[in-house]
Amino acid sequence: MKKVIATTAAPGAIGPYSQAIDTGAFVFASGQIPINPATGTIPEGIEAQTRQALANVKAILAEAGLTVDNVVKTTVFLADMNDFAAMNAVYAEVFTAPFPARSAVAVRELPKQVLVEVEVLAAR
Repeated sequence: MKKVIATTAAPGAIGPYSQAIDTGAFVFASGQIPINPATGTIPEGIEAQTRQALANVKAILAEAGLTVDNVVKTTVFLADMNDFAAMNAVYAEVFTAPFPARSAVAVRELPKQVLVEVEVLAAR
């Protein structure tokens, strides 16, 4: 089973991909950048961008009937690893113990020159 998850409460896909795919046991969410879906704007600063990216993740999970408590793995992409501590502080406001497994990597550039992108894998 492969079901597409789509919601207007998160930014729409800007390419040939789905916001998320539900396999029944797992939901694989595409990376979320910090675009406000209502306004199309991108907030300033790593903290605000991390909050928006995670709000987009939450919206996609909610569409699938899940919450951040279902997340088992995250990948955080940062445009600058110097933003790690600030991103991590916001991340810790959203995820609680037992925390999901996580990778955090610095990349050369992210879409729309944002500072952060977050993708998640959630289990039912």
